Amino acid sequence: MLLTEVARWFKVENPVLPWWQSAPEHWVYPLQCVIVGALLLSYRRSYVLMPWRGLGLAALLAILGIAVWVAPAWFGWMERDEGFNPNVFAHGCAAWWGTVLMRFMRMVIIVPWVEELFWRGFLMRYVQADGVDWQRVPFGQHSWKAYGIVIALVTLVHDMSDWPAAFVWGSLVYWLAVKTKSLGACVFMHAVGNLLLGLYVMKTQQWGFW
Repeated sequence: MLLTEVARWFKVENPVLPWWQSAPEHWVYPLQCVIVGALLLSYRRSYVLMPWRGLGLAALLAILGIAVWVAPAWFGWMERDEGFNPNVFAHGCAAWWGTVLMRFMRMVIIVPWVEELFWRGFLMRYVQADGVDWQRVPFGQHSWKAYGIVIALVTLVHDMSDWPAAFVWGSLVYWLAVKTKSLGACVFMHAVGNLLLGLYVMKTQQWGFW
């Protein structure tokens, strides 16, 4: 999250400036992928994604969740054309392809992995621990307290315009966690959803969605 904020600190709204100043997200996000990806790999023995089950259900929920997310744009209720735009580079050049590939790596691999570890793997269990070791709380154990806290925070960390969709998405992933008892299924759902969203963004150029 801190690295994401770095892009805003460095950003200078002036198209005359070089891309690394006017669009710093194009170097901050790849840096974020490398750092966070290295941490995820380094601590891979500290979390368990298995069992890998419920992946079909996860894919269906991902489709439903992303359909809800982009529905306002479908119906013309809002425009989301301001955001991470790879066209700061000449279309089709090596830099353009590099930034697109790194953007997909971030949203399809890094973000689902780290966010599901935090929201479902940690926080959902931590708020139910009641003073005991949170790792003793089984993954996917339901409580309305955990649901309320996790969903509220998931919703609030998104832009206000995305709050209704974030609430629906967070509820779907929460239900998947309870249903499958599989952190891997939650990561898979998040990855499929983000992949679909990325393809939608590339097709429509609604850059504000990613």
